[in-house]
Amino acid sequence: MKLQENADLRLHSTMRLGGRARWLAEAENEADVERLHDWAKQKNLRCLMIGQGSNIVWRDEGFDGLIIVNKIMGRVILAEDKSSVIIRVGGGEDWDGVVAWTVENGWSGIEFMSLVPGTAGAAPVQNVGAYGGEIADVLTELAALDTRSGSFGTIIAGACGFAYRDSRFKSQDKGRFMICNITLRLSKHPPQPPFYEALEQFFKQNSITDFTPATIRQAVIAIRTAKLPDPKKVANNGSFFTNPIVDSAAFEKIKSRYADVVGWPQPSGSVKLAAGWLVEKAGFKGVHDTETGMATWPAQSLVLVNETARTTADLLKFKEKIVNKVQEMFGVVLQQEPELLP
Repeated sequence: MKLQENADLRLHSTMRLGGRARWLAEAENEADVERLHDWAKQKNLRCLMIGQGSNIVWRDEGFDGLIIVNKIMGRVILAEDKSSVIIRVGGGEDWDGVVAWTVENGWSGIEFMSLVPGTAGAAPVQNVGAYGGEIADVLTELAALDTRSGSFGTIIAGACGFAYRDSRFKSQDKGRFMICNITLRLSKHPPQPPFYEALEQFFKQNSITDFTPATIRQAVIAIRTAKLPDPKKVANNGSFFTNPIVDSAAFEKIKSRYADVVGWPQPSGSVKLAAGWLVEKAGFKGVHDTETGMATWPAQSLVLVNETARTTADLLKFKEKIVNKVQEMFGVVLQQEPELLP
């Protein structure tokens, strides 16, 4: 294990903003995680584990503690039968690489989350999801270091507190657990329609009727690459806001003023609004903000792009412009999806 002092956190966020960490080290196995956590505890330092930084916004003040970068690899088949397979994946594995591997094997369950940036260990934190699928649908358990007790343990899916783009790891237990591996149950049966609206449209336009994990992955990749920038080339955190959920009365009030409002009824009777539609309607489609150096991606207004911003304060100032305008117009408060750390 090599400890790096005064590490540049801009290199550990795809938004490429933020201050410096007092210490940073990579963990290649659970023993590394335990040793690094113990070292930080002995030094009375705060300790955080991260993946690729695709869902992180670092504060300009930096982090006066130890950052552990999850580099735990491994893909193992634990069990399988005629209908399903159970796999364990190292928390440091590239998520899309894992998706590609499962699709190559003909397993279904996470192909909807193709091209989602980040690591496997970070996926449960915000209950990663896309195009009708989410990690909560397939995760059976995960292994993590509990920083309170200093010991490793297994957390079953039912105890993860999964909700829309949320989990206990993002809310009440934020920063408590260092996820080292995840276990997924995938199907050997082909995915069945109906699919997410964008996928249905793609299949119809391209006359696709053979639905397999591979055709789903190909469709998702085509849709995502047409709408979203590659974080390796363009500094961004993907969708910056979650789709807000409002009660039916609030939705009808908005609809009375904006007949083209986009929303999806929920089983509870509430309505999930399209945050991208709200941002566009508020006048932020393809905006280049010279004051902050931030912009919205032309093909998807939910994506905030760092063009020339120098600080996280610039990003947050631009974010507030959007949030305030949307609240003024619709009475809806947009919630930031990437984590603001520490």
